[in-house]
Amino acid sequence: MSAEARTVLKEYWGYDNFRACQEEIIDSVMRGCDTLGLMPTGGGKSITFQVPALMLPGVTLVVTPLISLMKDQVDNLHARHIKAAALHSGLTLHETNRIINHLEGGAIKLLYVSPEKLQGDKFRSLLRRIEVSLIVVDEAHCISQWGYDFRPSYLNIDIVRREKPGVPVLALTASATPMVVEDITKKLSFRNPDNIFRLSFTRDNISYLVRYTENKEQKMVEILSKVAGCAIVYVRSRKRTTELARVLCSYGIVAEGYHAGLTPELKAERQNRWKDGTTRVIVATNAFGMGIDKPDVRLVIHHDIPPSLEEYYQEAGRAGRDGKESLAVILASVPDKGVLSRRLADSFPPRDYIRSIYDKVCVFLNIAMGEGFEKLREFNFRLFCERYKLQPAPALSAIMLLGQSGYLEFIEDYNSRSRVMVIMEKHRMYELRLEPDADKLLLTILRSYTGIFADYEYISEPVLASRTGLTEQRVYELLLLLSRMRVIHYIPRSNNPMMFFPRSREDGKHVVIPIKVYEERRETMKNRLDAIKKFVFESHECRVNEMLRYFGETPTAPCRKCDYCRDVYRRNNPPSHTPRQVIELILTMTPTITISELISQCKRDPRSIISAVRELADEGVIIVTDGTVSSTR
Repeated sequence: MSAEARTVLKEYWGYDNFRACQEEIIDSVMRGCDTLGLMPTGGGKSITFQVPALMLPGVTLVVTPLISLMKDQVDNLHARHIKAAALHSGLTLHETNRIINHLEGGAIKLLYVSPEKLQGDKFRSLLRRIEVSLIVVDEAHCISQWGYDFRPSYLNIDIVRREKPGVPVLALTASATPMVVEDITKKLSFRNPDNIFRLSFTRDNISYLVRYTENKEQKMVEILSKVAGCAIVYVRSRKRTTELARVLCSYGIVAEGYHAGLTPELKAERQNRWKDGTTRVIVATNAFGMGIDKPDVRLVIHHDIPPSLEEYYQEAGRAGRDGKESLAVILASVPDKGVLSRRLADSFPPRDYIRSIYDKVCVFLNIAMGEGFEKLREFNFRLFCERYKLQPAPALSAIMLLGQSGYLEFIEDYNSRSRVMVIMEKHRMYELRLEPDADKLLLTILRSYTGIFADYEYISEPVLASRTGLTEQRVYELLLLLSRMRVIHYIPRSNNPMMFFPRSREDGKHVVIPIKVYEERRETMKNRLDAIKKFVFESHECRVNEMLRYFGETPTAPCRKCDYCRDVYRRNNPPSHTPRQVIELILTMTPTITISELISQCKRDPRSIISAVRELADEGVIIVTDGTVSSTR
């Protein structure tokens, strides 16, 4: 079987051999075994199910939580001439029916499905009519109550298992503690719960560093000035992406912000500029990175501390996918401890507050009592908070807790591009009598998008405006006109998140937030926050080893690269050199250091160190700025 798998790999991806663990997972899947793959970010999880999908009969069903990630995966498969489609709540009925027709006709090999789509009777009926050979659960930690990103809609996967009891399951995740691993195999009803393939969480080419500073912007600029190559700076708010990008640009570092609220076109433009090297630094929320395969990221900086080691590991792991030396740096300050502590309170507001948010959401979206079952509504969260004078953090947490309790599903990454399909028969189009602008636009569409009679095509209003010489507003108006005339079906782009109602509305006072969703998850989050606080502020061992223990691995030796290991080395190996040589040696390991830290580490008379610093500065070997020493070499 391995020879056939390697043939498929070579034909569609151009690779001669699999990466570590990929072949073992594929062999297990092809033997019909339930399989769990623990593969760090950049480990090549997609290959482990896309290759078997092309070898197996029927359809491979892939459950994944992010609509944007689905779209990227389907587009990438289409580019390799692999038949794939995605079913999610954001599709129109017409689009959904077309995909179902293709499925029933055997024209699709991989079907990506959002978890909330699994519970409907229509989907259950579809499952009975198609041949499913493999069920893939991507981001499998989302099915666990103990996972850092639990999504109750993932529990719907049990529906698929009951409908297809003999079909093997492949669960994949990049980060899971031992408790989460056990929960995944239990929730997915693994027939062989010990069939687990692990890649070590060790990334030998990444140096994990924590830098303590009261001026994060200055330290960020300093690090980016010392470390060459492209970078990602992670923050926790959309506003800060723009602010920090401006700060970097003011220092001559080409940077752009990225977050889920940008239009699809703008996100694609910024991502592409970063990928081709035009933009050096992307300042982003955690919306950026998943599914983005850029191998030469040399530096990942966390300007804001993430709320868990799982998230930190995933985000830091986007550095150095090409195997070359890279840095992952956390910038920490004293106020960060308080910020992390407040996250717990913001994430678990009182139950009465959560119930009031449920009522407000329903009123805001005009969902009457007893109505709303399986309805999808555009949800402007900013306007919602403004209307009811709500603080965004606890309001969003309440919505998430309502989602975990099964009352609604907040789809934050919904951003969709405009799409068009011609629905009028060709012979009837010759009889149309259109105004000149509409005629020009229709001809431009027909010439620009050749497959538009058979399926929906993504369009760009600005591109059409440029090609026709019309304004964007005029193009939009004419597209609506052609849609009303039943010439085309036009679905305008949407930049707002969506709210999905998996059940009918009920009175807020009857809303139940279960103990497992509230008390138990609150305790789990507290433990995660304690772990990341210990990692950043109280670590007494190699940082890599601390992460390995957290994820259930037994370390074999310190990494010798993290800031803790470097400090231990310096303390245990005091050099018998002159103060000048000591300073130069330290600066080879730490490109920048304050004078007070330098004196502490040199273990020499402070006066001799100050004298050596002045001497080196006079010679241009180092630069001293506001008490910080930097090497010029």
